[in-house]
Amino acid sequence: MTLDELKVGQSGVIKTVGGEGSLRCRLLDMGLIPRTKIRLQKVAPMGDPVEIHVRGYELTLRVADAKKIEVEAAE
Repeated sequence: MTLDELKVGQSGVIKTVGGEGSLRCRLLDMGLIPRTKIRLQKVAPMGDPVEIHVRGYELTLRVADAKKIEVEAAE
């Protein structure tokens, strides 16, 4: 599943980070590294962007970018 498919409050572990070039580097630089635990905090009223909790801080991503991050859902 991808990051945008998580439900609010649901946690997961990043499996792979997709994208190409500078987008992939930007995602990795923000701490979205494989085997990192994340939790979906909020979804904007219109569905874009989403806010996640990763490595002790809140990060807001566009849904298009969240679709490039493959996660494994955790309870």
